Order: sequence, then structure tokens, then C-alpha cells
Amino acid sequence: MGGKFRQQSGFSVQAYRFALDPNAGQERALRSHCGASRAAYNWAVSWVTASWWQRKAEASYGIGEDGLTPWRPWALPSLRKEFNRIKASDARFSDWWEENSKEAYSTGLANAATAFDNYARSKQGKRKGPRMGVPRRKQKRKARLSCRFTTGTIRAEPDGRHVTLPRLGTIRVHEPTGKFLAKIKSGSVRILSATVRHERGRWFVSFQVEARNEIARVARPDVAVGIDLGVKHLAVLADSAGQVRYEPNPNHLDGALKLLRFHSRRVSRRQGPDRRTGQQPSKRWEKANRERNKIHHRVANLRTDALHKLTTRVRAEYGTVVVEDLNVAGMLRNRRLARRVADAGFGEIRRQLTYKGRRNACRTIVADRWYPSSKTCSKCGAVKAKLPLHVRVFTCDACGLVLDRDENAARNLVVLAAACTAGTGVAGDQDTSRVSKPRGADRKTRRQRPDRNAGRGGRAGGAALPHQRQKEARDRRQAEVLTLW
Repeated sequence: MGGKFRQQSGFSVQAYRFALDPNAGQERALRSHCGASRAAYNWAVSWVTASWWQRKAEASYGIGEDGLTPWRPWALPSLRKEFNRIKASDARFSDWWEENSKEAYSTGLANAATAFDNYARSKQGKRKGPRMGVPRRKQKRKARLSCRFTTGTIRAEPDGRHVTLPRLGTIRVHEPTGKFLAKIKSGSVRILSATVRHERGRWFVSFQVEARNEIARVARPDVAVGIDLGVKHLAVLADSAGQVRYEPNPNHLDGALKLLRFHSRRVSRRQGPDRRTGQQPSKRWEKANRERNKIHHRVANLRTDALHKLTTRVRAEYGTVVVEDLNVAGMLRNRRLARRVADAGFGEIRRQLTYKGRRNACRTIVADRWYPSSKTCSKCGAVKAKLPLHVRVFTCDACGLVLDRDENAARNLVVLAAACTAGTGVAGDQDTSRVSKPRGADRKTRRQRPDRNAGRGGRAGGAALPHQRQKEARDRRQAEVLTLW
């Protein structure tokens, strides 16, 4: 059946990933397929952009629009048709293209078509996010090894320890596939495609499936929880029932820094690669580099495991979760906090909470980025004008509340669950009511800059007078007090 894939009602598309254990021959075949995908991608990029440069050169000679070389299309059917025409005669592919599955080349061509589509839509202003540039060729030493299979023999073997892929044959897996096979036999899962990928020093296969939605009832569906993410504590959870919990920060990277320094110095003493002179790395450098990479991979695996356990535990208990819309990219530009923020994985926590909540038909509410959750008193609603990051205890000058800074923020976040009565609460949801923004907190904080006229008789450095500082820093009352306790 042709046409675009349409998801069935009551089903969702998700993936099941397993670690592969290929032998030497199978690993060479895996790398060959991924290399073929990269070669097809580079060919498509060069073939399409060649017409662009040709038209630019002809226009510089004064040739009119009607006489210019026609644009080459980048739609996937056009790329496939042209590649199939030249693959047997082009010297770049004629000697080896038959060694790999056709799906390897189709993967590269599909990726190129998507890259050109993203560039065109971004240039026309139809694509959200940052501007996309013109697709460029992938370098062999930097390209991620990946290949996707959509047709052919794609299955998990009945023994529960092997998978079969086109042209690659039957490959052993590290972990059993019994649960996945049981869902396939029951009809609740249907395999759509399979993607092999080299990541963190290992090969993985990811089966993209169409799975029947199985909504699991959470333990406390009527209870909302506010989650304040931080570095000192990974998360502070305050629910609408008055319970507060602190999730410690594992600091996986900090625990491995001493060993990483040792292995990094060891790698630096070996003869490494040098692209400028063409120097090849020595065997001892490759061995030391592998040992260092194992530490990085272990830290990444520990972090992924901890975040999945935390988000799964939260989603299995609460029906509504309120999180912050943190500017993680901006936080990573702070050289004093970047390493700890990256190690905590704030963005990954929010992503997992969102899709796991959608899986259980629960709400995820994202507070406005400029909502002053840390500066607002959770008891009386007073809002501080300033609260430096080094101040870890919140003290309200209006009611005298003394509370941990992160716990106060979590209590303020859970109050927002009552304000969002419609929609899912996810950023961009049209049905979600807007959260109140006291004292114009939706605007970016004004940066204090020295007075340019300081040398013309004013105060040095443009410093404010004592009464001006007192007026700027005093607590302000919320127009609409948000309280739950």
C-alpha cells in the first residue's frame, strides 16, 4: 500500500532498543552499511548544490534567467531515480555498491532530502527554531554511524537472544527480547522499521513500532507536584498534599573526574593523530583513548539510568506535574555552572516527564520562563526584587517565612496546577490558561550598566544612592496571591 504512513487510532509510535553483540564480520558489515549511507548523503548534497553554483556562475556571465541551468530537485523520489541511474557507472560506487543493502543508500538520500527541506522551510520562515544552513557533506571521522531499514527481513528471533536484519543476517543481542516478542505475538506491537547505530562504543538496534496505547493508572491521580530542578539537589518535589521530598544529585561526572584526569594525561603523553601533518595515532594512544572513553560512556549510562528511574517514579505517582521552562542553553554559557548543569540533565528530565505523562494520559504544566518561583513567598505571595544565586535560604520580609530556596520554589510551582484548568499545560498548548506574571516578570531582567555620564560630575561608576537602592530592592506584593496551604 503506497502513500504516507498513517497512525492507527489508539496506537502510538515508539521504539524498543537493544544492544547488539556482533562478531568481527558482522561489525565490518555494519560499518560498511553506515559508510554507504554517508556516501549516498554526500553524493546527494553535491549533486543538488552543483546546480546552484553553476547557475551562480552563469548569472555572473550575464546569462538571462531562461538560459540558466535548471534547478535540480531534492525530493526523495528524484534523488533515488538519479542515484539508481548512476550507481553502476559512477566510479565512486560501481565497485562496491552491491555489497550493501539498498536501504543503506536510501537512508542517506532520505536524510539529504530532509536536510534540504529543513533549509528551505527555515529560509522561508516556516520552520521553528534556529536558522538552518545549507546542507554540507559529512566527514568520515565525524559522521555518526547510523543506518535505517524499512523493508526486508526485520524481526526478533523466537529464541529471544537474536535479531535479523536485511543483508546483515542474524545478530546476537546482549539482553533478552522476551517481553518485546510477547507484545508482537499478542498483536499490541507492529514493527515499522529498524535503525542500527554506533553509540558510546557499542552497537544498538532500535525497532520503531506502532504500539497500542496502554494507559496505566497512576497512584495519586488527583495530586499535583511541583518540581524545582537544581544543582545542589537534583530535584525538590512539593505536592499539593503538603509533602516535600529532596532528590539528591548523583554527581556522576564529579565522581569520575579524578580518574578522567589520570587517563587524559596518559592519552596526552602518547603519539596521537595530527591532521595537519598526516600523523597516524600509535597503538598505545588508541588503547589509552579507548580506556578514557569507557569512563565517559559509563558516566553517560549512569546518568541516563538515574534520570529514567526518577521520571518514571514521578510519573507513576502523580497525575499532574509542574516544571519550569529553564533556559538550559543560556545556563551552559555560564563557565562556573556549565559542567554541573550539563551533568544534571535538566532538559532531559523535562523531555522524559513530558512524553511519559502523555503515555499515561496525565498533565504536564510548564511554568512561564520568567515566573519568579524562587523570589515569591509561598506563604503570603510577596515577591522579592532580587535574590542572588548564592542565597540558599528564602527569608520573606513581609511575613517572616524562612524556608529553603528550592523548597519555596517547588511550593510555588505546584500552585500553578490549579491555575491551568484546561489543556495539557505543555508549552504551546492553545487551551492552557496563561499563568499570572507578577511585577512584569515576563520581561527580561534589566542589566545594570555603569552610567556613561559618570565622569561628568555624577557619582563614580553610576552607583545608585542609598535611598534608591532601598526602593529598588524592597519586597513587592503580588496583585494576585497564589497559595495552597
